[in-house]
Amino acid sequence: MRNQTTENQDAGETWSIGNLKIIGKVILAPMEGYTDQPFRQLCGSYGSSTLHVSEFINAIDIIHGHPYIVKNRVRHADNESPMAFQIFDNDPARIVKAAHQLLQYEPDLIDINMGCSVKKVSNRGAGAGLLRTPQKIATVFTQLVKNLPVPVTGKIRLGWDETSRNYLEIARIIEDCGGAALAVHGRTRDQGYSGRADWDAIAEIKQTIQIPVIGNGDLTTLAEAKKMQAYAKCDAVMIGRAAIGNPWLFAGISKMELLTDELLSIIQIHLNTMVDFYGETIAVVQFRKHAVSYLSHFHLTSDERRRLLTTTTHHGFIQALVDLRLPQRI
Repeated sequence: MRNQTTENQDAGETWSIGNLKIIGKVILAPMEGYTDQPFRQLCGSYGSSTLHVSEFINAIDIIHGHPYIVKNRVRHADNESPMAFQIFDNDPARIVKAAHQLLQYEPDLIDINMGCSVKKVSNRGAGAGLLRTPQKIATVFTQLVKNLPVPVTGKIRLGWDETSRNYLEIARIIEDCGGAALAVHGRTRDQGYSGRADWDAIAEIKQTIQIPVIGNGDLTTLAEAKKMQAYAKCDAVMIGRAAIGNPWLFAGISKMELLTDELLSIIQIHLNTMVDFYGETIAVVQFRKHAVSYLSHFHLTSDERRRLLTTTTHHGFIQALVDLRLPQRI
């Protein structure tokens, strides 16, 4: 199997959030349903930053002790450090209470999600919905910074829509209220993932505030990540969707360069770690979406897809994968 690399984690790539040392400036962005501990670890083995961020966690679930959240969302390996837990909600008091409860799981940072554009989140005033209520953001950061022993960071979009691109106002509020770093997705909530990310806006934020700024949006290769960092002069960048089914991205390796055996080996390693983490039944179901992304360049028949994506056992999945008899080149 191709040697894994950590070219993204050399000495020249060291930076800090507060007193936390971080190695590597290309970070795996948190994504609901994808960036669990097994996938974070896999991307880390190919050189993603040592800053790890959990999938976002609903403050209501934290407060009420949702068993899945406690068992899976906050679990992290000893070598995942610094580790940030990301919280979302529309109520400042709940966010603060939830953050306090999460301290028992030993995060290195608490991150506030103000960027999720999904309607069920943003339409209730959480995620990107918080951008419409700057005073709530000020309250959240003031209270968290005052009462938590760890740095508090945030992730935003540029605004709710093109008529309310209030990113500079929000960035200043977060800095003035003690926020330690800010990640910026270069689109509005209304855009979702359509159109192009506005790198100029990210650069403008970096020129406006003194705390670290992390750029995000339209990054599909390591070369593009470095291009954004140079263009916007941001401290680091995040890559999200492009990493799904493609952890090699963080090593600067094109998926299309791989031999099929290399691809299949990583698929099995990823599935094995998910089985160890979740148990067989949940892991096999959860892995299906990863499998679709890993195999996206192959033209599977409907019967091949059906067998692969309906199997319910670890052994059955591996056998279905072998039986595909894929060509040696992707």
